[in-house]
Amino acid sequence: MTALRDLLELVRAPAALSVPGDVAAGAAAGQLLGPRTVGLACSSVCLYWAGMAANDWADRHLDTAERPERPIPSGRVRPGTALGVAVGLTAAGLTTAALAGGRRALAVAVPLAGAIWAYDLVAKNTRAGPLVMAACRGLDVLLGATAKPPQRPTPPRGLALLRSLVPSRRLAPPPGLALSQRSAPVRSRASSRAPALLGRLICAPPVPASPSDALAAALPAALTIAAHTYLLTHLSQGETSGTARRRPAVTLAGTVALAATTACQASDPASPGSAGDGAVAARAVLAAWYASQFGAPQARAVAEPSAERVREAVAAGIVSLPALQGALVARAGAPRAGLALAAMVPPARRLARKLSPT
Repeated sequence: MTALRDLLELVRAPAALSVPGDVAAGAAAGQLLGPRTVGLACSSVCLYWAGMAANDWADRHLDTAERPERPIPSGRVRPGTALGVAVGLTAAGLTTAALAGGRRALAVAVPLAGAIWAYDLVAKNTRAGPLVMAACRGLDVLLGATAKPPQRPTPPRGLALLRSLVPSRRLAPPPGLALSQRSAPVRSRASSRAPALLGRLICAPPVPASPSDALAAALPAALTIAAHTYLLTHLSQGETSGTARRRPAVTLAGTVALAATTACQASDPASPGSAGDGAVAARAVLAAWYASQFGAPQARAVAEPSAERVREAVAAGIVSLPALQGALVARAGAPRAGLALAAMVPPARRLARKLSPT
């Protein structure tokens, strides 16, 4: 019987801590953060683990020579078991997406699952590999923007009547009334501001964004995560036999540019709270933290481009991703959620010492 630890190693369990932030970044950008985001994040984790299991099944012959310690070549997990795990997790991911987001979520989850399997079975060892993997992560972010928006509650009848009494704009009084007002006593400042104050107190909640608007708003975050994934996948191509210094040098430059863009890019004015001091500071700090966590191991790989150094840099790129995702969530106007996401980095790093995320 296959041990649980071997299955966790097969799916690279610690790396899953980098996954919920994709969905959170998309949901925050589309102003759709809510309970359904949790369901979509669970769907994303299932699909991610499915891809990891399918990856080891597809590479079982190659791993016999290059990574004999992996669960399949070492005999701890049978190839048929790994394939069954991959198929079962794919089905679970799609089912969870349908339950959490309905047809809108399935419209993204199905292409995402297809891209994951295409990478593992066809594209991984080709030039298109990094692009396909980047597309997987980009679609994962867009999955977060497919959550059903919370329904606008129907106001009580009395509240609706009050709203009808508050003027939406100031109308010019008739000439006769204006003349009489000149001779009327001046009203107190408090009474003159009462309608405006009342209007603010009983104003209707904002109308949720349309599906197309939410996806469009999440596109910059999707491209950011896709760019990180492209750099990480490109770097990982040297993790078994080492690489030239140029590869980690290029990915390091891309990492710094990505962090700077995330920290300095103007916030969406339509996102409430995105321009506040807290949001600006949070995204800047988290982007800098991401750059230091991923950049330092890449700098060491530039100095010594061995397979071990490259694997260390790849692992750092996986476990530091929540810091970048947190910066994107903060940029969308949810700094507390962004900081909570970034808090996954330390436990992910500790778990990576016990179970390899690469």
